[in-house]
Amino acid sequence: MTDPEVLSNPRADRVKKVAALATRAGRRRQRLFLAEGPQPVREALDLWLRHWEQGAGPESTAVGLPTLDALYFDAEALASHPDVQALLDQARGELYDPQSTLPREARFFLREATAEVLAAMGDTETSQGVLAVCRIPETRGGEGAGDPVDALLGTTDAAGTGPQPAGLVAGLLSLQDPGNVGTIIRTADAAGAAAVVLTPGSADPWAPKVVRSAAGSHFHLPLVAGVDPQRLVDAARAAGLQVLAADGGGEASLPDLENPAAPTLWLLGNEAHGLSAEHQALADVRVSIPLYGQAESLNVATAATVCLYASAMARHDRASGSTPGSVPTGR
Repeated sequence: MTDPEVLSNPRADRVKKVAALATRAGRRRQRLFLAEGPQPVREALDLWLRHWEQGAGPESTAVGLPTLDALYFDAEALASHPDVQALLDQARGELYDPQSTLPREARFFLREATAEVLAAMGDTETSQGVLAVCRIPETRGGEGAGDPVDALLGTTDAAGTGPQPAGLVAGLLSLQDPGNVGTIIRTADAAGAAAVVLTPGSADPWAPKVVRSAAGSHFHLPLVAGVDPQRLVDAARAAGLQVLAADGGGEASLPDLENPAAPTLWLLGNEAHGLSAEHQALADVRVSIPLYGQAESLNVATAATVCLYASAMARHDRASGSTPGSVPTGR
């Protein structure tokens, strides 16, 4: 007989509401998204613990990052992931501590569920035994006070004061493949980027396939969607970033960039069509990646990796005081 505290009915209203998050309409309506599987759930729990354990408080919460709303797990399946189990035990201790001073907004719903329920909630063919529901951060790309684009890029005021500019930002212009978008988010995270900004027409960054492809990076760096390309470029220049466009027909070759260590916004275009002429014109320089073999072009996620890491390694070399080397050519 199933423990009455275990969710066991795959047709329950709660289960249907979670399952609806696999759709764009469901995410828009509830302002929530799915983080399914041990890796993203691990990062969601780690972020929650760093912000709220021992009463750290909301002031420690990173701007633009998602927060936990609910977490469901299959105890038997979770036994295969002791690192996630350990984090969950820590969180449970905070949630159920009678002396806890956790505010209401920090608390999330935690419940064991059967494998059948988790399968009904999730978007994958085979449930991995743990699923988090997270709140989509309130970041929008419009103009005005508190604009997240200004905040993330470090735009200074008219007097020249204010935060330091972001060192590296990825701008995704009408990228439509969820796998590519998730991979670029993961790469931007690994390269130490400050943010990923998506323009209208791009895949929803909170879609399940994007979240799976990003492998937990949604909980490491801010994402802002729906930003007009001109608005993004204007904010980048105001913050002191150079604007580089990754373009196979670019006039500059990546290994020959004049100042690769400068704060940079990389513009990355659509999988099939690349950057439009209008979007190419927004950049200071159009940059090509040399091809030494017979392939006609690079996948956009691969090109993004090469470009973001060229900037990241040049910045690391400058910060460490070492002599910057040229970007490897593969010859």
